[in-house]
Amino acid sequence: MRMRNKPWAKPELEVCGYFLPNPSVMCGRWNSAFKNNDNPFYIELGCGKGGFVACAATENTDINYLAIDLEYKMLGTARRRISKMYEEKGLKEDNILLAACNIENIGSVFADDEIIADRIYINFCNPWPRNKHKKHRLTHPRQLVQYRKFLKDGGEIHFKTDDDELFEESTDYFKECSFDIVYKTYDLHKSGYEPNIVTEHEKMFSEEGIKIKFLIAKKRETEGSDVFEKK
Repeated sequence: MRMRNKPWAKPELEVCGYFLPNPSVMCGRWNSAFKNNDNPFYIELGCGKGGFVACAATENTDINYLAIDLEYKMLGTARRRISKMYEEKGLKEDNILLAACNIENIGSVFADDEIIADRIYINFCNPWPRNKHKKHRLTHPRQLVQYRKFLKDGGEIHFKTDDDELFEESTDYFKECSFDIVYKTYDLHKSGYEPNIVTEHEKMFSEEGIKIKFLIAKKRETEGSDVFEKK
């Protein structure tokens, strides 16, 4: 179901102190993006309504979070949710940034030598099941080679989905792009894995009896020729 347009979203985001309408202006300067830049740096790709990152950032104030989505109506809802949670916990939004960005072009947001991220989250992205559309998956090799450019060696991608085919094919994508699968489960809620922040989609799918698939892929250090550009 598509989210209805929210005319209030853009005006509210424009006056939000932790919103970046054009994150590419930070290219080469991400080391100065937060008040405490010594903190680990985590990125959520496709933050949607912001439930996951709001919980994660308020529970882990010693970690900096960048939450990215494309549509202002999503980001506006995320901003409200984030601000409310910080206010309820008596915290300042010092460790979080929201950004509007087409994730397919995320490589342009970071300089070539700006290897800064410790972790990337991809939660319930569009599975794009048709063969001609699979290149748009956030886990597709042409995306993974972009993430490698700003993800530290040994950095992790945490990936959740309800979609069986996407999960299996993404496992192959990660291996193909020099990531090691260090954790994998086909039933997250029975796996004993902790800590787990339950997202809105996760709750919905679980209530429908659909098992949640989850993996952690770790970036392997490689020689330059080991990872090639995906088209």
